[in-house]
Amino acid sequence: MARKKVTPEEEIVNAVGEETALGSVPAGSVLPDEAGADTGDVPAELPEGDLSAEETAEQSETLSAMESAEAKPLGLSTEEKTASQGESDTAEERVEEAELHEEMSEFPDAEENLISDLPTSVPQVSETDEADWGFGEPVPEEAAAEAAEDEYLAAGNSEMLDAPEEKSERTLFYELDFNELDRGLSEEERKEWNSIYASFRGRSAITGTIIGVDLYARYLPRSEARMLENRRELCAVVVPYRIPILIRESEMWELGEERPDFVLRNMVGASIDVIVTKVERTANRAQASRRQASRSQRRFFAAREDLHTAGSRITCRMLAVGPRRCLVDCYGYDLDMTQREIRYAAIPDLRTEFHPGSEIDCIVKEYHPRTGELIVSAKETEVNPFFGAEERHPVGSRRFAMISGKYGGGVFCNLPDGVTCMCNYSYQHEDADFMVGEHVMLMVQRYDHEKLQMYGKIMSKW
Repeated sequence: MARKKVTPEEEIVNAVGEETALGSVPAGSVLPDEAGADTGDVPAELPEGDLSAEETAEQSETLSAMESAEAKPLGLSTEEKTASQGESDTAEERVEEAELHEEMSEFPDAEENLISDLPTSVPQVSETDEADWGFGEPVPEEAAAEAAEDEYLAAGNSEMLDAPEEKSERTLFYELDFNELDRGLSEEERKEWNSIYASFRGRSAITGTIIGVDLYARYLPRSEARMLENRRELCAVVVPYRIPILIRESEMWELGEERPDFVLRNMVGASIDVIVTKVERTANRAQASRRQASRSQRRFFAAREDLHTAGSRITCRMLAVGPRRCLVDCYGYDLDMTQREIRYAAIPDLRTEFHPGSEIDCIVKEYHPRTGELIVSAKETEVNPFFGAEERHPVGSRRFAMISGKYGGGVFCNLPDGVTCMCNYSYQHEDADFMVGEHVMLMVQRYDHEKLQMYGKIMSKW
């Protein structure tokens, strides 16, 4: 009878089964295998005649290996011990798995209980491992952008992403609901707001009078006022009817032509042109720029030949007036003018005859459009009264005059026709006896045609 071929795994299982069977045999009995091993006899249950040649060769090899293992001494090397221990551990694990499988097959409920006893947490696999093994699905661009944004927000940069873009003044202006805001306004108030809207939308000029000069920070909240670079910055206030229009000091002058603070403070009452640059409708005020309006006026002046040609007569406005000089606005050009450029007759104090907001006629003497230089003269609008004075006031004649000023020991006296006479005191008078503005009697002594000057002597008070 042919014997079935046994694999090494089956031999291990059979060996385990035999060991289990040995545990049930009485201690005093002797097993056939042990007796056969001692005597060297082959058991009778294994007839050799029924085996094939190949099986016989395999069996002989197996027996020789067993004999060599028994013949080996007990002292094994470290590698051999490790290998043998690993084989025994593997065999024991397989036996335990087989027994567990048999028990679960006998008791179906045990499998469910065993599965329920397993831990619920599943070990997490890193994204890198999934990508390496090909489990990572391709991420779309939108999802990647959202993930990047979440990481950016988690890093503490939420304020920067949430902060909206700052809108321009024109965008905020066009978003206003004018029907709602202007509801209930009177006719004059509506006209005022319409002029402000038109100036902001079309950059047209508004003419107004400065009624005061304040600190610009006074019109801002404390948080914004603290952020100003120049907290002492002034602003001129123009009120056409009810709405204050603020002109900051930085928007008052052209770059490189800035004036001291006291000049701006003395401009109260001056008439200026401005262009609205910001409409604060909810705050009921607006901001404007005189600098932009001046640029528009300069372009208009340069395009008109009848205005900038030498000898043309133009009208200028007084911005600030001091005792000896004043600041005038001539088509966007801010010019300093002294007393000699304004009148032929001496003026003791310009503030007695001029004030901010006054208008004065001037003659264009020179204009250079490339450099932007403009030279005007106010006194040349009239004929010099010196011409013909020698016939009207011959030498030796006495004339009634008024003291207009004193300088270097000399006294300036103005005659009624506008001629100025440079006088000295007679030997019986002192300077302390005569004051500016008093009337005197003088005598004409001589004329200087080169300097266009008349000289005389004060005889007495009058």
